[in-house]
Amino acid sequence: MIYYLLYPLHESYGVFNVLRYVPFRVLCATATAMALTFGLYPWFIKSLQKKQIGQVVRAEGPESHLSKAGTPTMGGALMLLALVVSTVLWADPTNALVWVVTAVTVAFGVVGYIDDSAKVKKKSTGGLAGRYKLLFQFTFAGAVCGWLYYGEAGLPADWLELRLRFAAPFVKFVADDPDPFTLPGWVYVAFSAFVIVAMSNAVNLTDGLDGLAIGPVMINAGAYAIFAYLAGVTLFEQPVAEYLFIPKIESASELSIYCAAVIGTGFGFLWFNTYPAQVFMGDVGSLALGGGLGSLAVLTKNELLSILLGGIFFLEAVSVIVQVGSFKLTGKRVFLMAPIHHHFEKKGWPEPRVIVRFWIISIMLALASLATLKLR
Repeated sequence: MIYYLLYPLHESYGVFNVLRYVPFRVLCATATAMALTFGLYPWFIKSLQKKQIGQVVRAEGPESHLSKAGTPTMGGALMLLALVVSTVLWADPTNALVWVVTAVTVAFGVVGYIDDSAKVKKKSTGGLAGRYKLLFQFTFAGAVCGWLYYGEAGLPADWLELRLRFAAPFVKFVADDPDPFTLPGWVYVAFSAFVIVAMSNAVNLTDGLDGLAIGPVMINAGAYAIFAYLAGVTLFEQPVAEYLFIPKIESASELSIYCAAVIGTGFGFLWFNTYPAQVFMGDVGSLALGGGLGSLAVLTKNELLSILLGGIFFLEAVSVIVQVGSFKLTGKRVFLMAPIHHHFEKKGWPEPRVIVRFWIISIMLALASLATLKLR
């Protein structure tokens, strides 16, 4: 909004010309999100405590988690506010891709809010039934992806040209050679919706220790900021995307603003969520942030690469699937407890050790993902 209102003044006042540069607005979005979270969380945490909105802990979980019962939860509501406000303030409001990722984030946050509210009301870990969560998530994600791949009005021309093109890591993307990387629209709609929903729930499963989820979320957002910026930036009169053989989507650069807002929000939240946590994000935060990351993967054409980049989330989700499948089929458990971060706790790892090591792995995976820009 600030970009939309003030940039036209650059013809009279040259200082406003700086708003045209995405890196400047990236810094502003980061600072704005940090200011909002650092400034408001002390008040927000006290408000949650007064309303007795506290975490409910599973009885069968690690014994060390019993002391976390009653810790204020639903802290993701403030994260969502800071993220949306920072994005709207500094991104180009005429960019449809920014509104797509923001809409998915808010919609999935609403689902998480309903789930958290049910848990708090029931004083139980069982909130909104899983089938209803998935139904809403797939319905909304499917509708958004249907518009992205079948709609015309409002969508950027550069997106319309490439929306049915499939990009694979380690494979050169050549703009004028669509075959064999063009997919039927309905295939892309289903695939993209699955990526968004899967990432949302994977982040939700990862959110089980103090600061565990937000670290990889910020790292992933940083990587997507680079991918998005490179997809649209032009240097020395040559699009960087063509030089790197990645999809050239000029409008995707604005997604870097959203990514920066995620990072700024994450820093502010982590200040209060680091071990021992003063507040938890809850499903309102984890489902929303996961949906946002999934949308970024779709809009930057990094759906497959998201498996490598979001490897921590992928591992957490697979550990649950394997655990449940093994128990139903054989009556035996593969892990001491799922998701896998609880397995390591059960083996005697202190919580901070699990958290920091998962962060380190996430950084390594992000570096490996960025390396694919040249390894083609």
